[in-house]
Amino acid sequence: MIKKQSFNIPGAKGRGMLMDLTYRTSNNNAPLVIFVHGFKGFKDWGAHNLMANYFAERGFRFLKFNFSHNGTTADNPVDFADLIAFADNTFTTELEDMKAVIDFACGGAGIPAAKNVCLVGHSLGGGICIIKAAEDERVKKLVTMASISGFRNLWPKEIEKQWRLTGITYMENKRTGQQMPLKVGLLDDLDRNPARLDIQAHAAKIKQPWLIVHGSDDPTVPVEHAKELHKAQPHAEFSIIKRADHVFGATHPYAGNELPPHLLEFCDQTIYFLKK
Repeated sequence: MIKKQSFNIPGAKGRGMLMDLTYRTSNNNAPLVIFVHGFKGFKDWGAHNLMANYFAERGFRFLKFNFSHNGTTADNPVDFADLIAFADNTFTTELEDMKAVIDFACGGAGIPAAKNVCLVGHSLGGGICIIKAAEDERVKKLVTMASISGFRNLWPKEIEKQWRLTGITYMENKRTGQQMPLKVGLLDDLDRNPARLDIQAHAAKIKQPWLIVHGSDDPTVPVEHAKELHKAQPHAEFSIIKRADHVFGATHPYAGNELPPHLLEFCDQTIYFLKK
């Protein structure tokens, strides 16, 4: 039987992070996969719950969570109800959150302690996972899914001057129509921490087995990002899924009962890689 447990743990600045763990009840000490969502994402987006069940059915525990400042709340976990928190987010904040999640997974307080932690990161979450894998030896394997190769690739370079002048910029959420605010603290974070937030430099340091997966038709994060990451770490395994987009065929909300074909291919490749 597949079971899901929910938790709320403190993240950066004491803000709560909702998370859930999906696993087969007969195998509650199975290897642990931590799934890390991307920019303007959340743990229950699209087909993420179907992914969790798919991994659990194939012998893994699947832990997914909301970053503390991703804009969702405990009362509204699938809506961007707290744009103040979203505006205050930074990349070092998300790295602090990642440490808290790995501490929880390995600590044995809320769940059986994980001995083998595998990170699976999508888009911006992929960049966060690359840095964290390079920093934290508790991470035993890494999979990146349509990952960015640099944080400044998330916005056009030309907006930074005005962003600094006004102290804030806005990025549209095309799904909801919301104008998502980002304070200049995000840029300041990059300027203050150039070495720690250099994704490609950390990619070159990765010692764990790493699978890089990207869609050939990704309109959001072009496939060149995957090629840059592979150039930085040529020992990583490299896979391009033909005709796949940025979310591998998923949508939000996702009404299907089965994984879309490209996402299913991603899951199968990842499970094969993790079981090797």
